Parts: sequence; structure tokens; C-alpha cells
Amino acid sequence: MPEPPVPGAIIDGFRIGDCIHTGAQAWIYRIVEGVAEFSAVMKVPRFGPGEPAENLISFETEASILPALSGAHVPRVAATGDLAQLPYLVLEWVEGVTLESLLRRGGLPPEEVARLGAAIADAVHAIHQQDAIHFDLKPDNVVVKPDATVALIDFGLAHHMRFPDLLAEEKRFAAGSAPYVSPEQVLGRRSDKRSDIFSLGVILYEMATGKLAFGSPRTLAGLRDRLWLDPIPPREHARGVLPWLQEIVLRCLEPRADDRYQSAAHVAFDLRNPEQVGLTARASKSGRTAFLSQTRRWWRARREQLPLAIETATQARAAPVILVAVDTMHPEDPRQAPLRRVVLQILSVSADFRLICTSVIRAGRVTAGEDAAAGASDLHLEHRIRLRHWAEPLQLPRHRLSLHVIESLRAESALLDFAERNSVDLIVLGAPSPTQHALAWWRSVASGVTANARCSVFVVRIPEL
Repeated sequence: MPEPPVPGAIIDGFRIGDCIHTGAQAWIYRIVEGVAEFSAVMKVPRFGPGEPAENLISFETEASILPALSGAHVPRVAATGDLAQLPYLVLEWVEGVTLESLLRRGGLPPEEVARLGAAIADAVHAIHQQDAIHFDLKPDNVVVKPDATVALIDFGLAHHMRFPDLLAEEKRFAAGSAPYVSPEQVLGRRSDKRSDIFSLGVILYEMATGKLAFGSPRTLAGLRDRLWLDPIPPREHARGVLPWLQEIVLRCLEPRADDRYQSAAHVAFDLRNPEQVGLTARASKSGRTAFLSQTRRWWRARREQLPLAIETATQARAAPVILVAVDTMHPEDPRQAPLRRVVLQILSVSADFRLICTSVIRAGRVTAGEDAAAGASDLHLEHRIRLRHWAEPLQLPRHRLSLHVIESLRAESALLDFAERNSVDLIVLGAPSPTQHALAWWRSVASGVTANARCSVFVVRIPEL
């Protein structure tokens, strides 16, 4: 396993300084030498004993999305590290203070909410214009720069509309920070930019009142409340909140995305031009929605499925989704090369596709306790690296390829379930010959997938000599 860097170490030409932040998913180190254009930091995902595999998935998400974004509202990227050596991102250190630090004393005056809120909305609109959705907007991830503009950081839960969504494809529950997530995120929907507008509304609410619109729920049931429950109007917490500001905040927080602002640019405009805000019943609201209306909302919310992936099926129709099952447990298996050749032939038919390379490894191969946590993280990384090596000869662009490691004792069920959830059009997998006794597990997997898949299946076999 790669080791985290230590201060003073030189990695790929970058001299590492002190660790300035230890988060739940990553360490952040100062870069003291190696980047001339701007002050920089190195972000290294937490991995190893006790660390979840989601840390690496979030790292790969950010490593793919951030370099595709540009402008003053996101940090610049200087370099990315090889997953097989040391995964890292060398990023611009954005000078300024986090919004979280500004809110430690409580709510802000309305004019300050409007000024800062418009700057945040500008930043959100800037990434939306580049087909990215942040999905983790919160005061910690908003940096107010000395020139009063805003930069957004931490894109580990983000989604770029032109790239594979690793978190959605693996069905990881990536709803972000509980107080700020949108109803769509609670339902597992990750394709609507208006989710960020809801989170922006929660931030504006906190800026105006010093309180969280929906508290800090600790359960999924608590998160689901925002599908139907509207927050206490801001003016009930802070009498200094003017009607136009309450109108803007509550419009951002509408449970139905169609009832919210449809663009962050519109939020910014209204915050800068309060005299032009069209006031509705939201502006004078002094309590929550009537009991009967909320009961109807609650009843509709109960019928929503968790998660819903309607948009996944819609996107699948636009381009074929091909899943290739790679046996990373036996990287020297002679089926690997023929399997790769078949995949290349299939991909040559069309340039419009998404290839999902998937490995199913046997779970429960380590002992319980700390050893189990360490083993899970190590195994996931090891097999993810093997998947990447397998796919390298295909020479596919990053937006056409995604890699997934699934830990399961029932490979057949794992593959079938994964394929169905992700609207896979074709499964390609290898089947060992009857004489390959060590690979009998995969022989039964191939038979089971072929018999039960709801999509087409292509099985690659090596003839007996």
C-alpha cells in the first residue's frame, strides 16, 4: 500500500510542507516547492486501515472533474498522482476565508447576505455553465476571496454531465452534508442542477438567521422530511430579514425543483436587485404550511422510491452501456487478452458508448475488527489498480470509461444487480474451460449471468487445445 506523505518529502517534483488539514476523506499538505504559478496544496485521500473505499471513489471523482473546470470560481489543478503509486491532487490554495468561519458568530445583516449570497450564486452558475453540479454546497466548501468573489472547493461528490458518475453507478449513498442536501439527492437523483439551488437556499437561510433550515438530521427518515416539510420562515427567527430576502430564500427551498429558481444566475440577480423581486405569499409567511397541505405533501413523499434512477434510464437510451466483467482475482488468466480483444471489436462499431469495467471480488476474506477494515480498503485499491491496468491498452478517453470493484460472495447476483441498476445494454465476460478447476467459480458465474440477464450477454471462451 502507498504511504501518506511526510513533511519534507519530494513527490514527483513537489516538496511537501506541513499537513494543514485532516478531514474525513483526505489529508491536505502545503506545497513548498514545485509549483511556480500559484500557492498550492496537495490533497491525498485517506486510505489504508479503517478507511472506507468511498474515499478513493470521491478522489477519482474530483480528479476527473476539477481539471475540466476553469475560471476564478474553482481552484486550478497542477497535477494528479498515479493511483498505483500515490493518489493525490495538487491544487491551487485559494486565498480567503471560508463562509463557515464568517458564520460562527451567527446570522448576517440582510445587505451582507445579499452581497455574499450573490457571489456564491455567481460561482454556482459558473460551474453549472460548464456542465458540473457540485452536490456538496455548504459553508465549509465556500471560500470568500479578498476581492469579495467566491470559489467553491471539494468536488468529491460532484457530477459532470459529460463524465461517468462513479458515485451513482456504484449506488453509493452520496447525499453530501445532511443539513444542506436537496430532496433530489435524498432520492438518489444526481442529474438536476437545481439541487445546488436548494443547497444555496439552505446556506442563505443560515446566513440570514444563524440557524439551519432543516436542522442536522442523523437518519434517512429525517432527511426525507425535506421532501414535504417546509422550514420555519426566516423572519420568525430574525425580524431583520426583509420580505424580499425571505421570498428569495423560500423560493430556493421549494421541495419541488420546478417551483424553485431555475438558474443560479436568477438568484444572483434578485439578490443584487431586491427592488425588482416579485413578492408572493412566501414573503409574508409567518408559519409553516397548513397542516392539511403538509399532510398531502407527506403522502406524496411516502410514495417516492429510494433511490430513484429515472434519469439513468433516460441517459442510457442516448448511448449504449457496455459492462465487461474482469477477473482481477486471476490477472494472469489466459482469458484476459481475448476478452480485451473482443471488447475492442465491440467498441469499434460505434464511438458513442460508455464502458464499465467491473470486478467482483470475494468479500469476507479477512478477519473481523480492525483487520477487516484494513483489508477492505486494501483489497478495493488493489483490484481497482488491476482494473485500470487491464483497461489501459484500450486507450479510451476518461469520459468513456469507469472502473468499479464490487465485494460480494455471489458474483452472479452482484453483476446482474449492477447491470440492471445502471441500464446496461451488453455484458461481456469470460468463461473458463471445464479443465480450469481453479476458475470454477467464474464458470458458474458466466452460466448464471447468461441465463438470467435482462440484457444481451457475450461470453468469451478459450477453446481446448
